[in-house]
Amino acid sequence: MSAPAPSPLAIVDAEPLPRQDEVLTEAALAFVAELHRRFAPRRAELLARRGERRAEIARTSTLDFLPDTAQVREGDWKVAPAPAALNDRRVEITGPTDRKMTINALNSGAKVWLADFEDASAPTWENVVLGQLNLIDAYERRIDFADARTGKAYSLKPAEQLATVVMRPRGWHLEERHLQFEGGPASGSLVDFGLYFFHNAKRLIDLGKGPYFYLPKTESHLEARLWNDIFVFSQDYVGIPQGTVRATVLIETITAAYEMDEILYELRDHAAGLNAGRWDYLFSIVKNFRDGGEKFVLPDRNAVTMTAPFMRAYTELLVRTCHKRGAHAIGGMAAFIPSRKDAEVNKIAFAKVKADKDREAGDGFDGSWVAHPDLVPIATASFDAVLGDKPNQKDRLREDVSVAPGELIAIDSLDAKPTYEGLRNAVQVGIRYIEAWLRGLGAVAIFGLMEDAATAEISRSQIWQWINAGVVFENGEAATAELTREMAAEELTALRAEVGEEAFASGKWQQAHDLFLKVSLDADYADFLTLPAYDQLVG
Repeated sequence: MSAPAPSPLAIVDAEPLPRQDEVLTEAALAFVAELHRRFAPRRAELLARRGERRAEIARTSTLDFLPDTAQVREGDWKVAPAPAALNDRRVEITGPTDRKMTINALNSGAKVWLADFEDASAPTWENVVLGQLNLIDAYERRIDFADARTGKAYSLKPAEQLATVVMRPRGWHLEERHLQFEGGPASGSLVDFGLYFFHNAKRLIDLGKGPYFYLPKTESHLEARLWNDIFVFSQDYVGIPQGTVRATVLIETITAAYEMDEILYELRDHAAGLNAGRWDYLFSIVKNFRDGGEKFVLPDRNAVTMTAPFMRAYTELLVRTCHKRGAHAIGGMAAFIPSRKDAEVNKIAFAKVKADKDREAGDGFDGSWVAHPDLVPIATASFDAVLGDKPNQKDRLREDVSVAPGELIAIDSLDAKPTYEGLRNAVQVGIRYIEAWLRGLGAVAIFGLMEDAATAEISRSQIWQWINAGVVFENGEAATAELTREMAAEELTALRAEVGEEAFASGKWQQAHDLFLKVSLDADYADFLTLPAYDQLVG
């Protein structure tokens, strides 16, 4: 038997950070290098396959369940039972891994914290490395934070009161330029997963938990298979039992919605559930069917709620699929940020959050997401009302649900149209989000909602689609590049007045304006706006 090939050397190409040596140890980098050597070629193949599948959708304007995996969908199998720390997931809070958020999320009262290195985190090297350090410090209970502005101090509650961490690495498409292998950038996914797993797998086991992950932007069961092979290798590498890793997959692409059974099957010894999102899912529909004609034109994003017929088909199929296989079904995000000044706004918003969580609990979901600690009690009450003392409702098999392939892409079943103000809102939100992202912020409060990269993706994608589909708004104006540029210029002027000259000059407003227009108006549609944005991200 020949000796294994040596791992490529990892080269760190970045200015040194405080305490980085605790994260970027020789042993940890050797592990990430070995992940790169073994799995980066398959990652590249699967990314190429995405392009091939998109070309096929452009040709056919349809999707279907896969004929060659019918035996998986029809088979009698289940995923591994949930570990105790992940059996009750009735409320999950999401957010980036900065020091203050780490403490507040763990203390929030939620059962789970989605510790996010993906859409809620702009991938500056500082965010990547110090985010890892914050999680290590939290597990070692040596984390605290003092807010210099308010003077308030933050520290962890007792261990039994802390949320269980489910960490989300970057998607397969993103690279990490600050870590080089064989002259090229590393995979952001492998860097985030590798550093976290290597440092924390055994530490988490000692705490009675384990290395748990959310897997974003998955487009096929073959991508889930790659993750499963990474888990198998990694567990052997550090010497922990197979099945210790658990992964929840975000079904946030339209292609993955047709492969939910297959995705769970590929991960079955490591599967913890599936999650139903909204903005990334809608973004994926636009991206894949952007040249499919009028029947695929989405109305304003805020008009597409989870009660839209094609969204109901998606969420009901997800619950049925998960529960048939013994997996958790996790619902979508409540992004409202409570106001400290306007009780009436809060009252209205809280009622909407309650109705949304009541619906999810009633539909059979086992838990749901919130973006702010003040929403944890509201979501908890909705699930408590259905679950009582039970940790989940996986016994609700939802055998009443039957979804035909066409129902998942029946966009024209929604009685709503794009509006002039919808275009303006997309421009406003897109520019504001990208400006913050370019400054290193991934979770951004905009118009009372906590937004992440998915919001900017759906905003710019809808503009692209409306223009290319020749949409005419209710006021008789057509969606055009010229109108979009006019609105963007107006927004830039309004922002200058809103934030003041000094803040405007020190910000990234013009840069964000230009980048947003580029990804919204270029004839060559960019697969992800974070790819060109990453080239402009400082740090």
